[in-house]
This record gives sequence, C-alpha cells and structure tokens, in this order.
Amino acid sequence: MKNYDLGTEKIGRLVRHFSVPCVISMLVAALYNIVDQIFIGWSPAGAFGNAATNIVYPFTVLALGLSLLVGDGAAANFSLEWGRNNKDRANKSVGNGFFILVIFSILLCIIGFIFKSQILNLFGASPEEKTCYDFAVQYFTVICSGLPFYMIGQGMNASIRADGSPKYAMACTLAGAVANLILDPLFIFAFNMGVKGAAIATIIGQALTFVSSPGNFNSFKNRINRHGFPHRSAFNCGDHCGE
Repeated sequence: MKNYDLGTEKIGRLVRHFSVPCVISMLVAALYNIVDQIFIGWSPAGAFGNAATNIVYPFTVLALGLSLLVGDGAAANFSLEWGRNNKDRANKSVGNGFFILVIFSILLCIIGFIFKSQILNLFGASPEEKTCYDFAVQYFTVICSGLPFYMIGQGMNASIRADGSPKYAMACTLAGAVANLILDPLFIFAFNMGVKGAAIATIIGQALTFVSSPGNFNSFKNRINRHGFPHRSAFNCGDHCGE
C-alpha cells in the first residue's frame, strides 16, 4: 500500500487519502457491537443477551477512550518530532505510547476482574435479574480478558496513519471486523456458545487487528521502526521529553 509523505504531498490530496480510510476505520470499529447485537438477538439469548452486551458496552468505550488518548497523542508527537527532523525522538514517542498502552490495558483488565460485580452493577446489571446478569458476566469476562489486544490495536492505529499508511491502518481494523462477522455465527450457533461465543469472536477479531499492526513497522518504506519499541532507551529521551 502506498505511503504518503505529510511534508511534501498537496493538502487536498492528503485530506482525501487520509480522511476516507479514517472514517471507514471508525465505522468498521463500530460494527463489532452492531454485529454482536444482531447475531445475539437471533440466538436463544435474545433480548436478554442484547441487554447484557449493552451493559458491558460502556466499559469497552472507556477502554477505547483511553487507547485513543494515548495512541493519538503518541501519533501527534511523532508527527511533530518528525517535522523537526528529530527522528530518534519521533520513534521513541511511538515506543512510549506502545508501552503506556500495554500498562493501561493490563491495569484496566485487572481492575475489570477485581471489580467485575461493581462495574456491572454500576451499568445497570442486577443479580436479581439472573438471566441477564449471567449473560453480562459471561460477556464481560471474555471481553475483559481481551482488553490488551483491543486497546493496543486501536491505539497503534493512529501511529500507522501518522507514518503515512492510512490504508494499512484501515485494513488492520477491517480484518478484525470481518473476522468477527464470520466467527460470530460460528461460535454462537454452530458451537452453541451464545453470548460467550460472541465475546470470543470479538476478541479474536481484535487480536487480528493487534497482530496485523506491527507489519507496517517492519516493512520499511516506513519511518517508524522497531528500535523505538523494545529497549530501555524508548523511555530515555532525557530533558527533551517535556519540550
């Protein structure tokens, strides 16, 4: 897929080639919940299953918000540093963003498991409504276990766009959504796993987006490289970090 140079391409061309894939990515990301709702609604779980997924949905929105907070910030800083020709610091900003996403996703995952009942109660689940509550617990447990895939995959998407590869970023998101679309009926109906099956299909799709993302950094027409990620220097940008 073609890479676009933000410093030399015409503004109109950049807006056209970046905005369309970005909007499509956002729409595709929303399909996860829509597809789950459709197939769960057709399953024996019916309205109770749909209610359960809606109870869990605000928690996934919180996870998405945190991932975009970190991911978009890292991507913006990457662009600024690259524009200043500070290539090492540009790569370190993406490396820092990646590790912060790892930390945030693990912490949110732990919080989710520790305070599962409190979170579900906060969003309207009640043990007295046993059927709906049991479905919510099943869905939440699986979704929570896949939060690192979801948050890191969504967060790094912005860095891929900043690297000049909006279509690759869209393709990563699209691959996960298509996988979810295919796997949902398989797990829900063929394997008779109901609401839990929908959650498993969702995190498999999110995991596919997650594992697809590093392919952009390894193909090197691109500017982001792996040296900004795994070693200690990714966190050691000295006194210039705050500039």
